[in-house]
Amino acid sequence: MPLSGLEKYLVDLIKNEGKTLNEAELLLLSRHLQRVRFYHKLLIFGYKLFLKPVKIYTQEDGTTKRKANCDVDMAFHLMKEKDNFERAVVLSGDGDFLPVLKHLRDEGKEVIILGRGKRTAKEMKQFAGSDFRDFEYLRERIKMAEKAEK
Repeated sequence: MPLSGLEKYLVDLIKNEGKTLNEAELLLLSRHLQRVRFYHKLLIFGYKLFLKPVKIYTQEDGTTKRKANCDVDMAFHLMKEKDNFERAVVLSGDGDFLPVLKHLRDEGKEVIILGRGKRTAKEMKQFAGSDFRDFEYLRERIKMAEKAEK
């Protein structure tokens, strides 16, 4: 579903079903809506997004676990599309991406890492150097821009 369709769906769901939902359900829907709006802003800023649904697994003990399994997909898209971009902004701090990112840099591509500072592998920060951006910092900048628009 396109992001605009998803945003409308979530807004309508909250509007039409909000009174029948408990606080936790409303909070979850609100977080999803914030995430969709964040992605929409990234599109407006000129980013090309490849989004993948999160899979939910039921474990043996009955609890559920969420997993995106996007590492291979992300590496695939980076290599497949490498002739179509000059700069890649990678939203991951996972050090497993280093071989692909080093190859892209060797091919003359600018590689920017957008990760959560504390959760980003030390090797990724060292590789990126001044091209490392903290995800939390970007989120705050977008919030400031939204407030300035109002």
